[in-house]
Amino acid sequence: MQNKKVQFMDWGLVDYQEAWDRQESIFAKTLAIKHDNRVNQTTTETPNYLIFTEHPHVYTLGKSGHMEYLLLDEAGLKEKNATFYKINRGGDITYHGPGQIVGYPILDLDNFFTDIHLYLRTLEEAIILTLADYGIEAGRYPGFTGVWLDADNDKARKICAMGVRASRWVTMHGFAFNVNADLNYFGNIVPCGIDDKDVTSMERELGHPVDITEVKNKLKAHLASLFAMEIAD
Repeated sequence: MQNKKVQFMDWGLVDYQEAWDRQESIFAKTLAIKHDNRVNQTTTETPNYLIFTEHPHVYTLGKSGHMEYLLLDEAGLKEKNATFYKINRGGDITYHGPGQIVGYPILDLDNFFTDIHLYLRTLEEAIILTLADYGIEAGRYPGFTGVWLDADNDKARKICAMGVRASRWVTMHGFAFNVNADLNYFGNIVPCGIDDKDVTSMERELGHPVDITEVKNKLKAHLASLFAMEIAD
């Protein structure tokens, strides 16, 4: 029996480590339910969560990432008022900060579809549709995850990075969508290991700050539609 009910939470501005710990706790509880169902032949529904948050300035490096793509030492991080974490998602190094919607879907894909590539493409599609609501034409860059503008020419620039982890079809981590983010912080890394492409934000593309709450609501609606979710706040 598939459970398409999804609990939505907006954590606001939360320290990265605290958010990671909260994610890990939810993730572990869902995996425990799946384990119990398998071992004891029970049919307890697994919960699903969609979490939006923002983080203070932080750089995170995925398990297959390259340390040399962080261009700051410890003193440099302190000067920029930023922190750094090695984490257990896929992908290389990326930046999180205020003005960026960080999305953490903790979904049991057995409730939706068991295809990680389709999962990533569906997350990307929700971002693409949200940007279209503001007249920004976005798409995909062949060979890379995330959402890009002008991906077919030398002006290619990334507006949303992605990196996920999944175990027994339960997901965690997710995406980082630049709405009003301070793009200067991307100058301290080789974003996602790509050194010849620019990074952008909705604010930069539109020429003015955007109401991030409005963007969250539009994005949440697109995710709900694409995944056929029943979202509860």
